[in-house]
Amino acid sequence: MIFFSFMLLTPLLPIYLSETFQADKHVIGIVLSGYTIMALISRMFSGYIVDSFPRKIVLLVSYFLFFLFFSGYIIAGSLLFFALIRTFHGAPFGAVTVSNSTVAIDVLPSSRRAEGIGYYGLSNNLATAISPSVALWIYNATNNFDILFVLAFVIAMIGFLINSTVHLEKRESIPDKKAISLDRFFLSKGWHSAICIVCYAFSYGVLSTYVAIYGKEALNIRGGSGFFFMLLSIGLILSRLVGSRTLRQGKIIQNAGIGCSIAMIGYLLFVAVPNEFGYYASAFIIGLGNGHMWPAMQTMFINMAPNSQRGTANSSVLVSWDVGIGLGIVAGGFFSEFYGYTEAFWAAWIVNIIGVLVFFLVAKNKYKTRIYAK
Repeated sequence: MIFFSFMLLTPLLPIYLSETFQADKHVIGIVLSGYTIMALISRMFSGYIVDSFPRKIVLLVSYFLFFLFFSGYIIAGSLLFFALIRTFHGAPFGAVTVSNSTVAIDVLPSSRRAEGIGYYGLSNNLATAISPSVALWIYNATNNFDILFVLAFVIAMIGFLINSTVHLEKRESIPDKKAISLDRFFLSKGWHSAICIVCYAFSYGVLSTYVAIYGKEALNIRGGSGFFFMLLSIGLILSRLVGSRTLRQGKIIQNAGIGCSIAMIGYLLFVAVPNEFGYYASAFIIGLGNGHMWPAMQTMFINMAPNSQRGTANSSVLVSWDVGIGLGIVAGGFFSEFYGYTEAFWAAWIVNIIGVLVFFLVAKNKYKTRIYAK
C-alpha cells in the first residue's frame, strides 16, 4: 500500500506539473526533488527513533501522516502550494519506510533474514509493477489527476488500517549513547556500500522520473511507461525469486556484484539504443539487476550492525538511496533542460559505472573485513 500509492503518482507528476502549472523541466526537477530531500532528512533520524521507541507506535504515527498528506494534492491550487505539500510529504514517507521494513526484519529468524528481506521486497516490486500501469490507464481514460490523488489517499489509508493490526513482542530499549554520535543516525561502518547505493540510486532517479516524459516527447511512445515499469518489476520479481535461494546459501556478495553489473548493462542499453526495443528491454534487464542487488546490499548493512542498531542500519540504506535519487532528479532536470534527455541518461550510466567500480574495488572487501572481525 505504501509503494502502490507512491508509484501511482511518481511517473506522472512531471506531466502533471508541465500541463497544470506550465513548469519547465528544470523547475520540475527542483519541485520533485524536495520530496526526496525531506525523506532523506526524515530517514536520518528515523533509524534512531525506531531503535529507541516502541516500533508499532512509530510505524502508525508515520503511516497516518503519510496517507493524510495525499489529501493536500487535491486542494493544491498553485505550483508553490503543490511544491510545499510534495516536499513535506517526504518526511512521513521516509519514516514509514524505515519503520515498516524494520518491523518486517524484526519478525524474521536470523537464519533466513537475507532470504526474507528479498521476499519482503517483492511487495514493493508488485506495487511497482501494477501501480504505474493503473495510473497511466486512468490518466489516458480520464485525463483527470484528481482521481489519481484520491485513489492514492484511499490506498494509503487502507495500508494504515492493515498495519494497525500488527502485533509485536515487547522489546528492550537500547542503552543511551554519547550525546554526539554519528552512529545514532547513520551506520558509519557501511560508508563504502553507501557510496555504491548512492550511485545506483542516482541512475534510477534520472530514469524513473523522466522515463514517461522522455518516451512521450523523444520516442513518441504514449502510455508506454506503464509497460516499462511492469517489465522492470517483472525483472525484479524474477531475480528476487531466484536470488532468494542464493541468499539463503550466504552468497550475499555474489548477488550484489551480479546485480549491479546486470543493471549497468541495462542502463547502457536504454541510452545507447533509443527506440522501443531499447526502451522496453532495458527495463527488464535493470529490473533483473536491481532485484539481485538491492536485498544483498541491504543484508550487508544489517549484517554489519548489532541488533540494537537494526533500525539505524535499515535507515542508512534508505538514506543512501534517497541521496542518490535526489541528486539524480535534480541532475536529470538540469541536463534534460540545457542539454537534452540523451545526455541526462548518459550521465546516469556513467555514475552507475562509478558505483559498480567502487563495489568491486572497495566495498566487497571492506564488508568481508567487517564480518570476519565480528
